[in-house]
Amino acid sequence: MTAFSDSMLAAALILVLAYALIFSEKLHRTSAAILGAVVMIGVGMSMDFYTQEEAIAAVDANTILLLAAMMMLVSLLRPTGAFEYMAVHITRWAKGDARLLLIYLSLAVSLISMILDNVTTVIVFAPLTVLICRLLRLNPMPYLMAEAMLSNIGGAATLVGDPPNLMIGSAGDISFNDFLFHMGPPVVVVWSGTVLLLLFLFRKQMRRGAGEVRELVDTHAIKDLAGLQKILVSLALVVGLFFVHHHFHFFPAYAAFIGLALALALMKPDMDTLFNGVNWSVLFFFAGLFMIVGGVEASGLLNLFGNSLAEMAREPGQLLLAGLMLMWIAAVLSAVVDNIPFTVTMIPIILGLESSGVNIAPLWWALALGVGLGGNGTHIGATANIIAVAESEHSNIPGARITPAVWMRTGIPTTFFSLILASLFYTLFFDIFR
Repeated sequence: MTAFSDSMLAAALILVLAYALIFSEKLHRTSAAILGAVVMIGVGMSMDFYTQEEAIAAVDANTILLLAAMMMLVSLLRPTGAFEYMAVHITRWAKGDARLLLIYLSLAVSLISMILDNVTTVIVFAPLTVLICRLLRLNPMPYLMAEAMLSNIGGAATLVGDPPNLMIGSAGDISFNDFLFHMGPPVVVVWSGTVLLLLFLFRKQMRRGAGEVRELVDTHAIKDLAGLQKILVSLALVVGLFFVHHHFHFFPAYAAFIGLALALALMKPDMDTLFNGVNWSVLFFFAGLFMIVGGVEASGLLNLFGNSLAEMAREPGQLLLAGLMLMWIAAVLSAVVDNIPFTVTMIPIILGLESSGVNIAPLWWALALGVGLGGNGTHIGATANIIAVAESEHSNIPGARITPAVWMRTGIPTTFFSLILASLFYTLFFDIFR
């Protein structure tokens, strides 16, 4: 097994320092990520473990372009009045009850995240949530956090709900139905427990709404029906392509850009206004973060963790323990580094165990649960989290801003609780996962 090296130490130190800046908010998170990326590349080149070419390749262009395309589509949707219309009706369904509203929104984003990616779901729902909270004079912070966390959990249930799931399914030759059969039940248990926990943790931030619900429908009508029809056609095309993109070997970003291209042709928007609707800070933050994590991966540190788990899995009678360890380590690492590099690292290691006579089926499910649940631990643990944080910052509602400390006060206990539930389910029904 590879020994711990100076390169791994250097990469780990840069990662820790960059994250310290991000979490301390001494610098804006985007500035800290860019600074960390520059230092990681410079040190990597001087120590000969990371190159500029590898740094560029580490940036997940599919994620960046998908975010940009969906931000532009949402920017085109905003002026039509669709968000106000939906906000009013969801507000009426919740009858002004803050707790019921959290359950409704959480259920909606979770179900949609099972068939679309959770990032797209939160990009659409975050501004809608802020509008609803304005109508009911509620703090949107609990709702934005709950949506991000529960969309991450919901996305873990299906093959197409989260990018790591597609990688695992492809490597393990797992069908959509098999993935749902194995991941659906533990996700339902975890989701139900997490909703109850969040209702408890956010009990002080939530109060009953102002009750001004009946009068809202007449004063919040669709403002641009023709424009709404055009953007809905484009969004319908995107959603349809998201369902079948893997059959045509389309990247999700390409599917989103097909819909965006149609919307641009139909609506002919002012391009300056359109690009002003893109949150460039979020995009550059992720680019910097991908480069930092790419350096950690290039140093061999993630591979070291993976090989340590592989050694345990080879021990007779230790498969359950190895699966639980994989789940928890994957979750902890996914809270601080992107879950895609860790999944990419673990896939060949798990496949290599098969040649040693190890039954690797339980390890696939442990990995999927770990990377799916771990991202809730910190505000940068999942892309959906950053979208929720950015929306809270732009809302300009007192007390709505989600700081790193605010997120971790809820995210860490929620993550540990969800992992305990998942571990109990995994242990009790281990024969199913085998």
